[in-house]
Amino acid sequence: MIEAKNLTKRFGALNAVDDVSFSIAAGDVVGFLGANGAGKSTTMRLLTGFFDADSGSARICGHDIATAPSAAQSCLGYLPEAAGGFPHLTVREFLTFCGESRELSGSDLGQAIDRVCSLIDLKSALDKPMKSLSKGWRQRAWLGQAILHDPPVLILDEPTDGLDPMQKEQVRALIRSVSPKKAIILSTHILEEAEEVCTRAVIIAGGRIVADDTPSNLADDKGRLADSFRRLAGTAP
Repeated sequence: MIEAKNLTKRFGALNAVDDVSFSIAAGDVVGFLGANGAGKSTTMRLLTGFFDADSGSARICGHDIATAPSAAQSCLGYLPEAAGGFPHLTVREFLTFCGESRELSGSDLGQAIDRVCSLIDLKSALDKPMKSLSKGWRQRAWLGQAILHDPPVLILDEPTDGLDPMQKEQVRALIRSVSPKKAIILSTHILEEAEEVCTRAVIIAGGRIVADDTPSNLADDKGRLADSFRRLAGTAP
């Protein structure tokens, strides 16, 4: 459902993403791990069409993000890093806007908003302006827009950032519950999150993939990823 082939993105002299290739099928939850500046968010933005690749290609559900962006983007839900914006809209207005942009309307849109509120416990914030919300509640609203149209592909950049422990577990439970029918890639700095919810761990350093394996294969004898992450994440190939 997600296919990256030799993706490359440069910013001046910096190779932010350097010849990155991988594929993610339905049922896969891939943890995208790396130090700050490793290229995780840039890769995700290439997959969504937010950035244009300098070379290589990305396909979502068979649609090339460069040549058929509308078809590709209709198949994915995207939660950007440190999501913000729309401060004067209430959460309901924000979700309505996002739903209408994805061709949801009428009772279908209302049912979609109700479903999202049930999944991530968002109902109590529906009529509050986005600007009045805490970081954690804003993060939940933005996660809500990503899953609103029930897409087959989810690209989630730090989905539990800003959430309290109970909210983190709620999001992890949501990911586990929808994962059998979806291809999911999520970046996280919380290694325990990758250990708990991911079927694969991809470690990126210096814009290149340095490991792509199951968490159990990368983990130590206690089931922890920390040793492998420290060894690989700071090593540009």
